[in-house]
Amino acid sequence: MNALKRNFLVHYYVILLIVILASSCSKSQKVDSSIDRKQDFTDNWQFQLNADITDPESVLNSGAWETRQLPHDWSIAQDFDQNSRAGIGGGALNGGLGWYKKTFKVAEEDTSKITKIVFDGVYQNSSVWINGKLLGNRPNGYIGFEYNLTPYLHFRDKENTILVKADNNNQPNSRWYSGSGIYRNVWLKTVHKVHIPQWGTFITTPQVSTEKATIQLTTKVENESATSQNVQLETKILFGNKTVATTTSKVINIDSNKNQEVAQKIEIKNPDLWSVNEPNLYQAVARIKIDNEVVDKYTTTFGIRYFKFDLEKGFLLNGESVKIKGVCMHHDLGPLGAAVNTRAIERQLEILKEMGVNGIRTAHNAPAPELLDLCDKMGFIVMDEAFDMWTKAKTENDYSQFWDKWHKRDLEDLIKRDRNHPSIFMWSIGNEIQEQWSEKGAEIGRELSKIVKNLDTTRLVTAGMNPPIHVNNKEVTIQFEETADQPNALAGSGALDIIGYNYAHQTWEKHQTNFPNIPFIATETTSGLETRGYYEFPSDTTKIWPVRWDKVFTGGNPDNTVSAFDQVRAPWGSLHETSWKIIKKHDFLSGFYIWTGFDYIGEPTPYEWPSRSSYFGIIDLAGFPKDVYYMYKSEWTTDTVLHVLPHWNWKKDQTVDVWAYYNNADEVELFINGKSKGIKKKTGDQLHVMWRFPFEAGTLKAVSRKDGEIVKETLVKTADKPAQLKLSPDRKTIKADNKDLSFITVTITDKDDVLTPRADNNISFSIEGDGEIVGVASGDPTNHQSFKGTEHRALNGKCLVIVKAGKNAGTLKVTASSKGLQAASCTLTMVD
Repeated sequence: MNALKRNFLVHYYVILLIVILASSCSKSQKVDSSIDRKQDFTDNWQFQLNADITDPESVLNSGAWETRQLPHDWSIAQDFDQNSRAGIGGGALNGGLGWYKKTFKVAEEDTSKITKIVFDGVYQNSSVWINGKLLGNRPNGYIGFEYNLTPYLHFRDKENTILVKADNNNQPNSRWYSGSGIYRNVWLKTVHKVHIPQWGTFITTPQVSTEKATIQLTTKVENESATSQNVQLETKILFGNKTVATTTSKVINIDSNKNQEVAQKIEIKNPDLWSVNEPNLYQAVARIKIDNEVVDKYTTTFGIRYFKFDLEKGFLLNGESVKIKGVCMHHDLGPLGAAVNTRAIERQLEILKEMGVNGIRTAHNAPAPELLDLCDKMGFIVMDEAFDMWTKAKTENDYSQFWDKWHKRDLEDLIKRDRNHPSIFMWSIGNEIQEQWSEKGAEIGRELSKIVKNLDTTRLVTAGMNPPIHVNNKEVTIQFEETADQPNALAGSGALDIIGYNYAHQTWEKHQTNFPNIPFIATETTSGLETRGYYEFPSDTTKIWPVRWDKVFTGGNPDNTVSAFDQVRAPWGSLHETSWKIIKKHDFLSGFYIWTGFDYIGEPTPYEWPSRSSYFGIIDLAGFPKDVYYMYKSEWTTDTVLHVLPHWNWKKDQTVDVWAYYNNADEVELFINGKSKGIKKKTGDQLHVMWRFPFEAGTLKAVSRKDGEIVKETLVKTADKPAQLKLSPDRKTIKADNKDLSFITVTITDKDDVLTPRADNNISFSIEGDGEIVGVASGDPTNHQSFKGTEHRALNGKCLVIVKAGKNAGTLKVTASSKGLQAASCTLTMVD
């Protein structure tokens, strides 16, 4: 063979080999990239609210269906009803029996796969059918679940019908507003018959330092095929778009209709640790290979961090002391109700983060997955709470009736769903459980703790106890007085790794004496009460409203308002400053979760009807901060704060108090129309300063100084009569995805753009473009206008309108108008 021919053959075979390898690689990459396990399944559902039809066949044949996009909460669109069976505790909004249906087709190529439907939550007592076949029932409205549709599906051109019944008819059944319907996201999942099942990974970091971290991965692989399969599991660890480590298992054999757990260990050098200030996230991408072909891909987000609750030093994260400055959050999203929206949750967390909050307690039930994803990304220390009651009911039709059959499954599912979130540091197995004082409570507590630790030993188990120890102090509220003379059996049961205090701030400093071997967390605190923008004088008196937790309150104000000075509290709680001063003082007090971050629908303590939502929030139902927000911001952030309250519209010569919250300064001087009212300095443990003098209209100016140099100036002016509207969107550019939101603040001002602090004008809204108004609110707990309308009455000069983008890129024009006021508009841009 001559040299020319030999060279030709060499080149030929090299090129052929490259083509074969490229083809193989291309095929593998194509299979890998085409794996889309979950698709959004929230569009084009049909809905009807119909308690008269209870069987699925009859409801399918009825003609009363309306198109809805999920997530959907039907209760939030109801009229406020004084006689609602939910009561004011449930927001005076009715439940009922709701039906949902959706038709869809499944491609022929999916006949060899497994198709499942995933519900993140349906409130409540849901039943699901596919093509007339009952798949199952789930009473708990807060936990997610999935059903296998595969055996009952039609393929190709024949339609399938999914039918869901949500039965929220028996009220009351939750604390507080629950919402009704398929109020969380729904997904259609299509996977190879050999796949990683729902919540099938568990990632821990048993050894962590700044130099290296050991990642322990446990992955469940399920074989739903008719034959045994030889499987290989490859896992890559990504940080951003960069692969930082890879591990490949041996080939394992899994029998038909069996599953097997695969353990893998990876070491990462110089890891980027997760913290509240730098919430670094990694991804573990697991690929299942059969005959070197990728048949399934499953991505798990996780963080690398280490922590300890120290008996002396409190909470340590990555070796550094971190005081937990948290809030409790009920699950509703104000005017959006319980219907989950990622941007709405993100906005809440952004407002809290700006205040300096670093912790969230999911009071009192399993939260939406989106909340935990955002807490991972934004850096919050989460207490994930499972139950508000056990076997003893708190409301007539609550979860206690399902306890015996469902609590184990529900708790296990919560732990498996959430245990990879780096933001979660504690599991709460109960809130103010009535059994806490009895041996039965100790027994259940130990059972629940064991369930948790069978699935996760990396976090602490706690419970919110009120209080964890009985003391002979009349100032400490014992809610269940018939057992007040008994020690708290749950606290002493050995079930808890960290003692959770609900209120009882008078006992916190004695924790090391009462519980010398168990660390401290204040699971729920404060319960201060305020109406945004309403003030009473004198401001330095404390009011306890109501007088007792179990007595109807007959005092207060005729219009159901509460002073926004930090001067009103519930009998079981404290003023805001009181609890924070104690937590701040002692290192061993690891932190607290304030009741609550935001106002929520229901529980309008201290009032009855016509109030229908809470007064506890540091931020009102519309997302507008109350004044105490700035006390916390001055204490919890390095941002320069000089916040002055109240507004400056009072009667001539009326004696008024002026407060200032400030930081980064030594003193504050107050001026009225250029005349000094004196310099004030915080002394001791003071958190604000105060002046008292007769009112004089004009301009109030506060000046903070440090070492004689001006740090900040704040002006508060007397407003003239209301003259115009101003619109301020939180974001002017939003995504055209039929989900994204813009929250537009509407301010009523005088002719000189000064906020008119008592304006309560009714404001109408209109919209032009591919979008819709999905919520209106003002933060007024007594307003009975619908949250889902296109008009709303302002509270003390402010109102909110929420606009949702459509599916088409372009612009939206939002206009606000009110009789006698100059209208205003703003333009939003929607982008693909």
